[in-house]
Amino acid sequence: MTPRRKRLWVVLGILGGVAASVALAVMASRENIMFYFDPTQIADGKAPQHKRFRVGGMVVKGSVQRNPGDLQVRFVLSDFAHEVPVKYSGVLPDLFREGQGVIAHGTLDGGGTFVADEVLAKHDEKYMPPEVAASLKNKRAASTPKPAATPGNPQT
Repeated sequence: MTPRRKRLWVVLGILGGVAASVALAVMASRENIMFYFDPTQIADGKAPQHKRFRVGGMVVKGSVQRNPGDLQVRFVLSDFAHEVPVKYSGVLPDLFREGQGVIAHGTLDGGGTFVADEVLAKHDEKYMPPEVAASLKNKRAASTPKPAATPGNPQT
């Protein structure tokens, strides 16, 4: 084999190794990406069934149900337009309470219940996860009725 042909095989081997490394990195990152959906998107059927994703919203007041001596908790998340029931088995964060914003990681079962394996609560009174804040802001703006036209305030 000539030196030129040897160099060609070395270069092809290096390119093949780099291509394999990039392909493995892309496949690994696809499995670790977790998308965010709000309750309206889940109600519209845009969220995947049996695949991990995040859901965020406000915990509906009066929706938290616990059995004494059990770590199983059920509650409802809302974005003020739609609601999603959530089932979680584990210790909730200390700051978890009704009327507060949370993000839950998990999967959607066949019955429309989100089965969470992790629940994150906001860490102080002014903080809200950015995805939840944007979603709630959009939903409130869409559900707020516009004021009626008056003689001094015509509507455009």
